[in-house]
Amino acid sequence: MTCYSGGRRQDAATPTVATLFFREELRRMEKGKGIVIRFVIGHTISIWDADFYVKVDDDVHVNLGMLVNSLANHKSKPRIYIGCMKSGPVLSQKGVKYHEPEYWKFGEEGNKYIRHATGQIYAISKDLAAYISINLPILHRYANEDLSPLLTKFLDCEWKAKAGNACVASFDWSCSGICKSVERMKIGHNSCGEGDGAVWNVDF
Repeated sequence: MTCYSGGRRQDAATPTVATLFFREELRRMEKGKGIVIRFVIGHTISIWDADFYVKVDDDVHVNLGMLVNSLANHKSKPRIYIGCMKSGPVLSQKGVKYHEPEYWKFGEEGNKYIRHATGQIYAISKDLAAYISINLPILHRYANEDLSPLLTKFLDCEWKAKAGNACVASFDWSCSGICKSVERMKIGHNSCGEGDGAVWNVDF
């Protein structure tokens, strides 16, 4: 997922998302592994027939091998929603960041949103994606579903990578993405990356 002004972030992210492969290697990955990577704006479920659809912001570092391995473990489940689950407070006070206009629907002051995946990265299965696409007009969205990003911080992922247990994804939680991602994406890949050939060793 990207925005109209995200060109430099896309250029920075492409080598890491593709584990430092060139664009020809991306095409080879599509044919050999069935993994399709695209920078898109909006929904693309109607374009590709896939087992899973993964939404990742363009300022998040992703280890494709770990991601594919994690999805493979859930392939037999028909309607699944995978991510870093959390539940942030519903803020009723006007003028504050993340104010929820419909706070009253959540009951008493201080209540929390239902558990949901942080918005930086999450995956939904094919059947669930189809359900959402068909029922989108009647599905309700609140103002601030992505309230407090909780994916693993770079420091934690760096230690995990050194121990041979790379994270699926990482970013600076204080920025809801990699801070100054154009300059720091490659640094994150060098610190938290799983190795350039990891995705080829995973069977989906």
